[in-house]
Amino acid sequence: MNRRPTPLVVLNVVGLTPRLLKHMPRLAATARTGWQAPLAPVLPAVTCSMQATLLTGAPPREHGIVGNGWYFRDLGEVLLWRQHNALVGGDKLWDAARRRWPGYTVANICWWYAMGAATDWTVTPRPVYHADGRKDPDCYTDPPELHDELTDALGTFPLFNYWGPGAGLASSRWICRAAQHVMERHDPDLTLVYVPHLDYDLQRFGPDGRRAASAAARLDRVLGPLLDAARDRGATVVVLSEYGITPARRPVDVNRALRREGLLRVYTQAGMEYLDPWTSRAFAVADHQVAHVYVPDPADLPMVRKVCADLPGVAEVLGEEDKAAYGLDHPRAGDLVLVAEPEAWFTYYYWLEEDRAPDFARLVEIHRKPGYDPAELFFDPAAPGAARFRTAVALARKKVGLRYLISSVGLDAGAAAVRGTHGRLPVGSQDSPVLLCSDPRGARERYEATEVKDLLLDLASPIGGQV
Repeated sequence: MNRRPTPLVVLNVVGLTPRLLKHMPRLAATARTGWQAPLAPVLPAVTCSMQATLLTGAPPREHGIVGNGWYFRDLGEVLLWRQHNALVGGDKLWDAARRRWPGYTVANICWWYAMGAATDWTVTPRPVYHADGRKDPDCYTDPPELHDELTDALGTFPLFNYWGPGAGLASSRWICRAAQHVMERHDPDLTLVYVPHLDYDLQRFGPDGRRAASAAARLDRVLGPLLDAARDRGATVVVLSEYGITPARRPVDVNRALRREGLLRVYTQAGMEYLDPWTSRAFAVADHQVAHVYVPDPADLPMVRKVCADLPGVAEVLGEEDKAAYGLDHPRAGDLVLVAEPEAWFTYYYWLEEDRAPDFARLVEIHRKPGYDPAELFFDPAAPGAARFRTAVALARKKVGLRYLISSVGLDAGAAAVRGTHGRLPVGSQDSPVLLCSDPRGARERYEATEVKDLLLDLASPIGGQV
């Protein structure tokens, strides 16, 4: 028969780089008995694409996750941050493990595309969406009874500390404690843990200052009990990151450029403008330093390419051959894919006057915006006091059961405040993703993201193999 596989705990410490690891002695000690290596990400180096590659060993052309969202051509809608695992193609890590070890058990603590995945224990952020429009913090779990088990032990999942102006250490602390709870109660063979804290202040304030070092040191202390629990189980610990965050100085308004050329169209309701993907000749789904540009009529491609290539801040315009070279040639990808210059990133903004922006533009609203918006991490820099006051009033209305909107997000002022970004392939080693392992097996000078799945399977194999 097969021996029980070696327990694995895989910590996805978002934004971790060699530069930040210097401030994290507990985490760095993971490699004391094992090794450390650079990790080469896929393009785009963003959460959903990287996680899908790490868990399938495939590039985006195969698993289909071309970004944190894309234009769903069959629906005619831009959708970001979907949660169902069926969107991810390819052979999943846990399916491969179960072919080797029938009955292999997996806990997924907040890695993305968790819902519907064939894992044994699942925890993922999922607000309560009330019928009157209110949104309350909560999480989804499978099995269902795990929800009350975790909430009774740890309190409600701190959703408003997971993203938005209040994003901070509380959410990562809750996630780490939830992982430790599941490990102690249920003893999974593989525990996947997503730890987002470094993402916040590095995007707010940049990756190389005092605040970044402080964020790293504080997170290191939070990770300590989880690392101790993994060691006590005799588990192999693997620490990795999806990307490194680099300085941001220049927001690039690609959709505004397309609109000025008559290529992007909007429609108006209640004085607010909404992107009209059905009639636009071209529009972009902005995702950090990568933007997917959708061009329904191939005859428009030369003009759209020129508009994009001439836009300051655009480093590359990828056509079909270029996308194939990066492993990004999937039907979900844009007809053109833009890569930003260093220190530049793409906004989703398509309005030309701020008073015409839709009301959701000033909200933390990750599902309605047709692109990623890092300005959600700030109270409106143009008037932070007023934004905090509006937030306090909205929360007071919420407490008494009234409908509310938390209008905290700045528009152009918010974009100008962003100091960290990612998505391009890295250049310097100090700001590149990193891979640490407590087991000396598998040591290598460098790993590609597509090689991590096989590494994890090898590390799960008990020394001595079969008996």
